[in-house]
Amino acid sequence: MIWRNTGGSADNGPMNWTLTGAAALTLGLSLLAGCSPALNWRSVPLPEAAITVTLPCKPDQATRTVELAGAPVELAMTGCDADGATLAVSHAALADPSQAGAALTHWRAAVLANLGSGAAASATDTPYAPAGVLPLPQSVRTVAQGQRADGSAVSAQAVWFARAVGPQVRLYHAVVYTPKPRPEVADTFFAGLTFQ
Repeated sequence: MIWRNTGGSADNGPMNWTLTGAAALTLGLSLLAGCSPALNWRSVPLPEAAITVTLPCKPDQATRTVELAGAPVELAMTGCDADGATLAVSHAALADPSQAGAALTHWRAAVLANLGSGAAASATDTPYAPAGVLPLPQSVRTVAQGQRADGSAVSAQAVWFARAVGPQVRLYHAVVYTPKPRPEVADTFFAGLTFQ
């Protein structure tokens, strides 16, 4: 993800932050991550999101208020780097459950836009519908090829989905970024998403 200043500046007032894609924040977290290069998978419970994730390294966390499908949401992310892969899970509560599909579409578009102009064209989607996920057509697993900010190639494998958690609907996004496709890492990562 990238948190981009869309109004104001550091020296003249508060900043307004918007979500423009998942890749840059994930890369930013990777600079903070002190992970081992080995894939040492471990369970990481995220009780506020009612989900447990499996990550191959000690995660870092970040939270920001962003705009998603026209509404501000508090977006929390947990992620790390290991063995040349960046892995992250983001989640947010949605104030208006009827906007879940539109919000997932907006989120996916923002992630692909951050990967460069060719990412959307290269993206392939398959339905993502494990037990416990809301049956939305926007709940997908996407594979795309793009570029990092430095111009190097990056492969993204990602899922977007929504769940009813108590009285609220929560949105989720899990992603694996690697220089070349590594479907086995993504398969293990996505299989390790368990709902509480």
